[in-house]
Amino acid sequence: MIKELRSFFGFLLLVLSFALSQSCSVGRGVVASEGQKVPTYFTIDQMPDLVKCLPAPPAWKSQEFQYDSIRYFWGKALRADSARAAVANSDAVWSLESLFASFKDQFGLTVSKETTPEIWKLLETSISTIDLIRIRPKAHFLRKRPFEYFNDHILTTWEEDELRGEGSYPSGHTIRGWSAALLLAEINPEAANEIFARGWEYGESRVIVGAHWQSDVDASRAAASIAYDKLQTSPAFRKQMSRAVKEFKRLSVKH
Repeated sequence: MIKELRSFFGFLLLVLSFALSQSCSVGRGVVASEGQKVPTYFTIDQMPDLVKCLPAPPAWKSQEFQYDSIRYFWGKALRADSARAAVANSDAVWSLESLFASFKDQFGLTVSKETTPEIWKLLETSISTIDLIRIRPKAHFLRKRPFEYFNDHILTTWEEDELRGEGSYPSGHTIRGWSAALLLAEINPEAANEIFARGWEYGESRVIVGAHWQSDVDASRAAASIAYDKLQTSPAFRKQMSRAVKEFKRLSVKH
């Protein structure tokens, strides 16, 4: 009887993990702004497995979790700063247009399909590929988000229902933000300092709104870097990066 129960619950866990992974990939998945799927440089099975790469999130009663709690209230206090709260609100929008626009001043150009098609194609395909790495660890660790743990509300109340019940570790927004910084800094290395500073701020926004623990955000920057390293092995990525750099240099002369 015990063996049968163990088999049943093992099967149930497997089904739940699969369902959660599908939810992560469909709910806020690898899609273009108009809802069409974007081709990726690699499949999810070809990407590094973060469950094997990264440590598990801090245990609930650990010293690391105490730091997470301290940072949660740090972020909550910063919501009183209207300017910083506005940035955090904007950073929460899950769209490539919003993501790229948030780096406009640091990068030096407005990225769009119409005005920078090669840069857009590089960023869209690269970030859609990197997005894949968050699916497995979110389903595997299924970490409770800070606003759920504290029975609180997040600053960005409009995304609360969508986030509730979805794993907190790692942070998809932070992975996207740091990935964008890595890509843009390679295209325009002279602005790397400003770009990475903005990328760091983008991740901290997730702590400020209360959607993620600090350890989620910290691990996500490493996750993005791991995925970015994988992109370097793709000839298609390297070719598109070359096109994007040429486009940036050509457009920069006009400015």
